[in-house]
Amino acid sequence: MNVDLTTITYVAVAMAAAALIAFITTPVVKNLAFRVGAVDVPKDGRRMHDHPIPRMGGLAICIGFLLSTMIFAPLTTPVKGMLLGAIIIAILGIFDDIYDLPAKFKFLVQILAAIIAVASGNLIETLSNPNVFSDNLWLQLGWLSYPVTVIWIVAITNAVNLIDGLDGLACGVSTISSMTMLIIALLVAEKSVAVMMAALAGACIGFLPYNLNPAKIFMGDTGSTFLGFILATMSVQGMFKMYTIISFVVPFLMLGLPIFDTCFAFIRRIAHGQSPMSPDRSHVHHRLIDMGFSQKQAVGILYIISAILGLSAVVLTTSGALKAILFLLTMCVAGGVAGKIFISNNRHLDQEKDKEDKSPRSERKEDTHE
Repeated sequence: MNVDLTTITYVAVAMAAAALIAFITTPVVKNLAFRVGAVDVPKDGRRMHDHPIPRMGGLAICIGFLLSTMIFAPLTTPVKGMLLGAIIIAILGIFDDIYDLPAKFKFLVQILAAIIAVASGNLIETLSNPNVFSDNLWLQLGWLSYPVTVIWIVAITNAVNLIDGLDGLACGVSTISSMTMLIIALLVAEKSVAVMMAALAGACIGFLPYNLNPAKIFMGDTGSTFLGFILATMSVQGMFKMYTIISFVVPFLMLGLPIFDTCFAFIRRIAHGQSPMSPDRSHVHHRLIDMGFSQKQAVGILYIISAILGLSAVVLTTSGALKAILFLLTMCVAGGVAGKIFISNNRHLDQEKDKEDKSPRSERKEDTHE
């Protein structure tokens, strides 16, 4: 489908406005975080930094997105419900970044915010049937649409929060996911969804220079849960309402990285007899660090994975399922080969380094003996 130049210009302006607002407000939020005590002090092995860093930086993303959306997007009832729920999530995140609130309380407030969004009309009412052998192409959820949508929103909200473990990771992945949804929304003529996704991507882009390694400020729960909530709700408004097979697959591709990481974490914790909500140091980004990658390399790898999934979603939308599957498989094979080469090279370098370290020691011992 052809996209008119006026729409593209409007979307670009919304993105630029959000980016500028977030970029300008981040230093202000940073100073505020120090004043109110929203500071992340490294106190366990899960932390990748070695000195106190202010969090709550997601407030700048919230401000950039909200202002740009209110200026450029039509404020329909579903959008108002989404914004109200998002503001509740942001306020919850601010208090959590300052006081470290209990997990159960946060979970209940997230459910409340999701219910507000759902009650305003953000509903997954129809799904394409994943059973390709069935004569019934569509699944009408009926009353199940309410709990299914609430579960989806809360799950994605926490999934994005869980991948926020390295400098720039959650912000960058959210940027890629929102850009993917923006492109698809333009292709299927969902202008309002495109504008809001442009605002979200812009807000992330404006914040990212302060959040990349070495990070000057963290987004905290204020940002990660806010981003997850918006992405989840907007996927309901845009992707799930399309009467094609992509209504089932595309949201899972766009948000594939946080969904996979969360599912893997929950399965791993349950298998070890732990609570699925208990924190640990076995997320995908932690495993990459343990394999010898630096923070920047690990984040870059996860950016590439997220981009591949996003491109697969776009290919699926424009070219069909077969081409999307072939594209995804090709990228997976290429990524696997590249990863194996990198790991083998790292092991070779480590072995050479060990040999060099041992040689001087043995020489020193001989000198001392003489």
